[in-house]
Amino acid sequence: MSKRDLKKYIRELSKEQLEEQIIELYDKFSTVKVYYDFAFNPNEKKLIDEAKVKIANEYFPSKGKRSKMRRTVAQKYIKHFLTLGVDIFMIADLMFFTIETAMSYSSKRQVKYETFFKSIFLAYHQAVTFSIENGILSDFLDRVVAINEEANRQNWINKYEFNAFIEKVDDNFL
Repeated sequence: MSKRDLKKYIRELSKEQLEEQIIELYDKFSTVKVYYDFAFNPNEKKLIDEAKVKIANEYFPSKGKRSKMRRTVAQKYIKHFLTLGVDIFMIADLMFFTIETAMSYSSKRQVKYETFFKSIFLAYHQAVTFSIENGILSDFLDRVVAINEEANRQNWINKYEFNAFIEKVDDNFL
């Protein structure tokens, strides 16, 4: 069904029928429930804080378990928050928090997986690009530079990629 057909269908419904359909959607589909819960109570800070706790738990589990280091957990939250329309500053903050948490983990424990370093660089690239696209890079510049310096300080295997990327950003946007 096209958007045009949907609009035509909605116009033909009575107010009561429309209310019934929305309630049915709310009950049947969790994504609709999440959307309306957010629309009527957009407590963005609470959502971001909960996400940060879960992301930090991936690297520093509170129950003495082994860390899983899954960046996909953060990616799911970021995608979800983008869909909901959460404030871009909060999303960018979460993106950089994820990278900083992973770097904090790697400074305390040796990471042997090359995929870890590639994944964190990809997250860095995405966070910086997101900041540039939304015109908020200047607000996160200290963190951008600090992450690059930390990759060099820890002698990451892809530190040259971090340096090349930051130079490219510096030449074009700073």
